[in-house]
Amino acid sequence: MKNLSLFQGILLGIFALGAAIGLFVFATYSGGGGAHSQVGTVVVWGTLPKNDVASALAAAVKDDQSLKGVTYVQEDPANLKSDLTSAIATGKAPDLVLASQQELATLAPFLQEIPSSQLSANAFQSTFVDGASIFIAPDGGYYGIPFLVDPLVLFSNNAILSSDGIAKPPSDWDGLTGLVPQVAQLTPSQQVTRGLIALGTYANVHDALGILSALFLQTGVPMAARSPNGLITTDLGNTSNGGVPPGEAVLRFYTQFADPAKVSYTWNGSLNDSQTAFLSGNLALYIGYASEARYFAQANPNLDFAVSPLPQPSTATTKITYGRIYAFMIPKGATNNSGAYQAAALLTNTAEQQSSAAATGLAPATRTALASPPSNDAVASVAYASALYARGWLSPAPGDTDQVFSTMINNVITGNTTLGTALSLAERSLASLLQ
Repeated sequence: MKNLSLFQGILLGIFALGAAIGLFVFATYSGGGGAHSQVGTVVVWGTLPKNDVASALAAAVKDDQSLKGVTYVQEDPANLKSDLTSAIATGKAPDLVLASQQELATLAPFLQEIPSSQLSANAFQSTFVDGASIFIAPDGGYYGIPFLVDPLVLFSNNAILSSDGIAKPPSDWDGLTGLVPQVAQLTPSQQVTRGLIALGTYANVHDALGILSALFLQTGVPMAARSPNGLITTDLGNTSNGGVPPGEAVLRFYTQFADPAKVSYTWNGSLNDSQTAFLSGNLALYIGYASEARYFAQANPNLDFAVSPLPQPSTATTKITYGRIYAFMIPKGATNNSGAYQAAALLTNTAEQQSSAAATGLAPATRTALASPPSNDAVASVAYASALYARGWLSPAPGDTDQVFSTMINNVITGNTTLGTALSLAERSLASLLQ
């Protein structure tokens, strides 16, 4: 039997049950003909690939014909803010924006909040993964309705690991570091001809922003948070009550892989982009987003790779990975507010969540959908499990964050500054961008 939609749940008066099973209520429902007569035409601008989202919407329409009026326009993340502000100013705003928390801090001033009176905290928390809490506004409302999650995972080249007698990829960072002498191949002049993993530099580490974010978050560094006055404050863990400051520990660990004087040396700035290196079989391990699995399978059908969870600190009691958590957000100036709410809500139903995940290569954002990963898809199984503990942070726009993090890493590996100074400079730059 087809799952009841959110708004059918309202009509049947079972809000309490709906919250328990991951559904939530929008006060914008106006009765009458039901949810199916209320969506209408909804234009979505988003940063996910057009073909993927089009496939997801086509699958969703098969489950619910009321979504047939939803169309999607792909936006370059670098231009999303400027395009949106221009559209709002000229009365041509889309009805929804689909973007991750990486764009949230810059987009927030141009969004309409979903009031807490329309969506209860209990319903939100019981419906979505923990990382989705980043879309909770300071006053208790919501910046968006979570849709999909793209978590960082570990890709491994099965041929390389098997040839070196390694039965399975490492589950913690200590185990990973210990594999460097066994796998990395260097010339007498310290040139890397085969690397274990791409860490240590920034420009040629394909997902360096996400990797560093994951390491900071795993170490307990808060990165950024909203202050009582609404400003976003930054903290890269440059202080400590005792021992090595956590932020410094992260930088020391990360940069050691590009230091020729260390036994962990396996990567340097002269090498190709890490995604290209893994694709061509010159890298044993690669940290990337789960959605990249499709790219590798299509770009090199002969590449024998597997996907496993991102390694964790050996002393960790809970798991954390970084993820891009995508949500539908309603911009100011949207012409079909009611339809936008309802379209986003309908796409959180379990059938729509699972078909959208299958179409995009990402994972659902709802707990109910994540409870039933595809039994015949090893990549999806890891992505679904990782989505449950994926986290993000309120960062500046990705391009700006890349510049700050790149400068921080380059300052360390070139010896221009100490670890502490590099962190302090990066923290001040982030704070300036966010405020």
